[in-house]
Amino acid sequence: MGTSVDLDRTRPLDGKHIVVTGGTGSLGKVLIRRLLGGEMGRPRRITVFSRDEAKQHDMRLHYKNRVVATDEIVYRNFSELLTFVIGDVRDYHSLASVLRTADVVVNAAALKQVPTCEYFPYEAVQTNITGPENIIRAIRENGLAIETVVGVSTDKACKPVNVMGMTKAIQERVFTSANLTCPDTRFVCVRYGNVLASRGSVIPLFHEQIRSGGPVTITTTDMTRFLLSLEEAVDTVFAAMRGARRGETYIPRVPSAKVTDVARALVGERNIDTVVTGIRPGEKVHEILISEEECHRSVDRGQFYAIQPVLPELHGDHEPIAALPGEYSSANEVMSYDDVVALLTRQNLLLAAEVPAGNGVELLR
Repeated sequence: MGTSVDLDRTRPLDGKHIVVTGGTGSLGKVLIRRLLGGEMGRPRRITVFSRDEAKQHDMRLHYKNRVVATDEIVYRNFSELLTFVIGDVRDYHSLASVLRTADVVVNAAALKQVPTCEYFPYEAVQTNITGPENIIRAIRENGLAIETVVGVSTDKACKPVNVMGMTKAIQERVFTSANLTCPDTRFVCVRYGNVLASRGSVIPLFHEQIRSGGPVTITTTDMTRFLLSLEEAVDTVFAAMRGARRGETYIPRVPSAKVTDVARALVGERNIDTVVTGIRPGEKVHEILISEEECHRSVDRGQFYAIQPVLPELHGDHEPIAALPGEYSSANEVMSYDDVVALLTRQNLLLAAEVPAGNGVELLR
């Protein structure tokens, strides 16, 4: 097996060509902005690869003729630095073409809506499993000199009970095994839970329901979720780029909350009802980022946990010291209501009073 890639941990992306699949999504947009900011070094090129022409057009217009200045660099010619390619991770040929000159790949392309994946499971298979396999195939069959591939996963891949989680769990294992078949490329993953205010997540839904005068819908009053900002999601990707070893999965250490507390904080003093509707197809009551089986091979990396690969060929010289006695679940160490309010305030997610104030929230069955 080839030697591991030794990237400069302070500026690992200096002079690199980074390809972000699904780069027009919620994570992709923040990731692109942070990459342009230069905190990981000055890239040679950043390529946004996605199948959404309209979102690419919007992103291109956003950056057209802009000047981005940091302490060390000024970007003026975005036509050379930031490029856009229409394509789909399902299509091997378009993917192989865009990866030809890449050094680092972040695979953020995914079908991630749980109910959608339940109704169209094979569509999820093609994007979430065949897509990652196409990345590996392109590297292997074309001898591409790609240093690092970061696969973006989800808490739903841990003890999966729905199609979205099952396909993402297989993505993790597909990338792990690729360290053996593509020994000159480091494949790692990041896994995190609910991202605050990302498209399709619960907070934008609550915002829309509140603006419409309610009701706010909750599937079950027992539900808890990890609360992670998009910036923290990008922090996890960057941490994995800097420090993850072959086959490792990085997990952020983030707070969790009861969804009822999130709804209550967002509703505030408005006279809006909260209705319990029941669990949706494939939905979990609690998010789990590390399972009972995985906790024994998870190590502490400061603000992150790193799950060691299941394949013994990828283990280091020393046995890891388990960082957790059991699973890492959103049901553990739930924030108080006041802490939830403080977090949402810091993230600028509390709505101004667009609807008349009332007597608080009433939970209806």
